[in-house]
Amino acid sequence: MASYVLDCLFCLLPCSVLFLLCLGLRWPRLCCWAKLAVRAAGWILWVIICLILELPPHSDRRTKTEDLKSPEADTLSGQTSDGPRLICKPTALARYLLQHCGSLTKAKLASWPWGDPHLQTVSSQMCGEHGDNIQFTRDHLLLKDGGIVALDWAVGTRLSEATAKRRWEAKKEHQSGRKALGCFTSTPPVLLLVPQFWGGMTPHLQLLCRQAMQQGFYVVVFHHRGTAGSPLTTTRISEFGDPADLEQAVTYVHSRHPSSVLVAVSEGSGSGVLLSYLGERGSSTCLTAAAAISPVLLGQLWFENAMPPIYRWGVLFHRKMQLGRYVSSLRGMLDVDRALSSSSLRELEEALFCSPTEKVSPSPERSLNPASPSLRGLTSAAAWALGERAYPAQDWDSYWGRNEPLRDADEVAVPVLCICSSDDPLLPPASTLPLSLFHSNPYFLLALTDRGGHCGFTLEAGQQTDEGRTRNEDEDEGIWSHVAVLEYLRVVSDFLKEAERDWKRGQLEVNSLKGQKSKMNATAMPRRRRGAMMKRSRPQPPGQSAVGDVDGDPFTWKRSYTR
Repeated sequence: MASYVLDCLFCLLPCSVLFLLCLGLRWPRLCCWAKLAVRAAGWILWVIICLILELPPHSDRRTKTEDLKSPEADTLSGQTSDGPRLICKPTALARYLLQHCGSLTKAKLASWPWGDPHLQTVSSQMCGEHGDNIQFTRDHLLLKDGGIVALDWAVGTRLSEATAKRRWEAKKEHQSGRKALGCFTSTPPVLLLVPQFWGGMTPHLQLLCRQAMQQGFYVVVFHHRGTAGSPLTTTRISEFGDPADLEQAVTYVHSRHPSSVLVAVSEGSGSGVLLSYLGERGSSTCLTAAAAISPVLLGQLWFENAMPPIYRWGVLFHRKMQLGRYVSSLRGMLDVDRALSSSSLRELEEALFCSPTEKVSPSPERSLNPASPSLRGLTSAAAWALGERAYPAQDWDSYWGRNEPLRDADEVAVPVLCICSSDDPLLPPASTLPLSLFHSNPYFLLALTDRGGHCGFTLEAGQQTDEGRTRNEDEDEGIWSHVAVLEYLRVVSDFLKEAERDWKRGQLEVNSLKGQKSKMNATAMPRRRRGAMMKRSRPQPPGQSAVGDVDGDPFTWKRSYTR
């Protein structure tokens, strides 16, 4: 009898524990304690996993990023306590962005666990939510040296164009005083997306593509030669900061849509090509504005800085898989065996593009011999067009002398927004950011956050948006960088249009005044000419310049197109 009672109690024990647990969870204080206990246990488990995988555990870096803020940026930013910080030179464009682009400074990013930098990085680059049923049509663009790059034009999503247009019209009602960029018109704006330099469409980029299409952008994705299934027809592989391929792609896209506004957004290490292109082209570029999400601003430092092993081996595996397809074709021109056996990004890049054992110089004898190893199988015409890039770099420093993304930053003539996170596990620490560039150059703006990972920037679940919806009600509001970049491109385009309109109006007023003055001089009575006198310049009060200062901003945003 006793054994029978014990067996019954043992069978009823799980149900009793579950019943008592349900009763206890109805008590708010006990429920709160249970949530804290589960959160603490999850945190301990995640720290153990990070230690096993050699990943730096997540920590609150707000105290570190506070040191990056300057007094000038504090008065300019106007951000919330835990929101992004806008670091830039105080210009008319910066003030216009703060007034009309609220997403740059007002956003609540997700906290742990969904805000963990490693979870955000992995979900955005590998296993996150993909864009639903995005269809692309591919163009293969033949380059001057015989190479081929792929351009994928987004042509449709599951969300119909009529539904997207209705949703966008509803959003525009809440954006008072803001003009359209040409969305949902016969000449929609063209958004050029530049993926990571190792190629491929990530879930982060696909979601940006889908959201841009829903807002009326015409999206095209630029793929580097030999990546994303595009064939490698030459023995030349693009260097990290070589903008030659992107320059020809931008020219082609602009020729197909000459009446549309052309903007560009890069993802991660794809900023090396985009920033190099903007610097080399200067004011002659076809782009109106650009943005870079989690950009690599200092390329040499990024290659020399050791990233966590799991990320390093993932990038190396991806690049070696691409090289493995063309081993037999590249072995005679490049040190493929050394590249395939490399254990770091620097070793791989140095094996492919540097020639430390042989000092290579672009002599006429080499340029006349297309079979020369230094020319990597290029014809003499292609080598002449490429210049020094037709030859391998002499050493590591000379390679970055021609490939550093910001080498021509002073020549950039379009606004560039850089979105960075202080806890990015793939980039060097935030203390290495070139803040002096953003404080001195009016075209560069930096939006710095405490959380976000690499191309993550997930918003807090259930956060209210400007339209009164929550993230669960509108999935497209789940990634802050997408919302901020698209709104930034619209606001900057409006600002530049107004600046150009004001400049033309001022020119008309000056011309009309000159015409009236010449007409008055022609009708006036001739007077006796006096002796020539030296006109003394009037002294100007201190602080006043010869150029008219409008609202304390003497800088003009009208392009000169001198290059």
